[in-house]
Amino acid sequence: MTLAIRHVRVTPIAFRDPPLLNAAGIHEPWALRSIIEIETACGRVGINETYGDLPMLDALAKAAPALQGLSPWDLNTMEDRVAALVSPAKTGSEFLGEQISLAPGTHVSKNVAKVISAFEVAMLDLQGQLAGAPIVDLLGGAARDAVPFSAYLFFKHAEHIDKTRTEYLPDPWGEGITPEQMVAQARRMIDQYGFKSIKLKAGALPPEQEVAAMLALAQAFPGAPLRIDPNANWTVATSLKVVEQLRGVLEYYEDPAPGLDGMAAVARESDVPLATNMVVTDYKEFADNVRLGCPVRIVLSDHHYWGGLRTTQQLACLCQTFDMGLSMHSNSHLGISLTAMTHLAASVPHLAYACDTHYPWQDDEVVQGGRLKFEDGSLRVPRTPGLGVQIDPEALARLHDNYQHCGIRNRDDLGQMRKYDPTFTGKQPRY
Repeated sequence: MTLAIRHVRVTPIAFRDPPLLNAAGIHEPWALRSIIEIETACGRVGINETYGDLPMLDALAKAAPALQGLSPWDLNTMEDRVAALVSPAKTGSEFLGEQISLAPGTHVSKNVAKVISAFEVAMLDLQGQLAGAPIVDLLGGAARDAVPFSAYLFFKHAEHIDKTRTEYLPDPWGEGITPEQMVAQARRMIDQYGFKSIKLKAGALPPEQEVAAMLALAQAFPGAPLRIDPNANWTVATSLKVVEQLRGVLEYYEDPAPGLDGMAAVARESDVPLATNMVVTDYKEFADNVRLGCPVRIVLSDHHYWGGLRTTQQLACLCQTFDMGLSMHSNSHLGISLTAMTHLAASVPHLAYACDTHYPWQDDEVVQGGRLKFEDGSLRVPRTPGLGVQIDPEALARLHDNYQHCGIRNRDDLGQMRKYDPTFTGKQPRY
């Protein structure tokens, strides 16, 4: 039949990433992604964007034959076939060297969910094209016409350290270390994109410096919802000290201490709601959180490692049932991924907070028409069939060439940080 899937193309890409600091170290000069193209016998192509590290590329290659001959509508069979072909035991890939996991999307244990999500979005794109409807309508319709996103601030260096590479020019955002610099970073991002809320990635500098930055942001942007995320790099004692210092400042407190037990210990002593993308990352962990009385009050979902758009809608229903909030986590991504997030967030009535996005930190794009445009801090939901974006072939070729020559195949923030500080261990929690 002409609707049958006949080919799956996976193209790894790389694009420039600034020297952003986090609990694991510092971003490398190149971020890795992969572009998925699922083609039917009649020539229609559905697209998606996902992780681009070697374990993910290996898993995608193993799973691609599972789609041969399937209808784009047969998502259940796709999921069964992927689960049969892909598992941590069958990927044949493990992380190279020392790795610190800041999010489960980096771990091979999530490969089945990640591959299912990668294929699901591309198949939904095909379904939307065939039905003449945007993906948001396939998911039940839009609960909102535009999706709010948050300014995502990072402590950062002014440039990558490797001066032997002439392409590593000073980053246009400059240094972000002092409170004054972080206020300037926020003001520039808000002026450019219109964001209404602010998130600070913490866990990189001594806590007192990060608290000073948050207090400066609160003074500079009175009334703006503020969040802080140290990626579980603080002990329970430090987490409680910080939340007391930021009393009256925080909208929510994201992953201050390691593990669900650590989060529960913080929750018992603090009335600021705790959010996570680290300790509630699948339905088993969701159940564990419920059994503990829901110390985590806000789940920051990520369809890339939760298993796709449809399962995230199910997660939203569970969050509503247990009186928990829902928003979305982000990784370094381009417009295809951001558009999929936008369709999903628009389809979820129970979206309690503005979503995360790294998009302002990237200056490249793979979709036709170039960079997506934020309006007043939000992205409008596409109304054209499917995802509503298409691949720019020239851009894809250029970004694939970046991948071929950048020399990076697995994200390694720890190794990159050791170029700045050879004694850096990445021990967590550090403070």
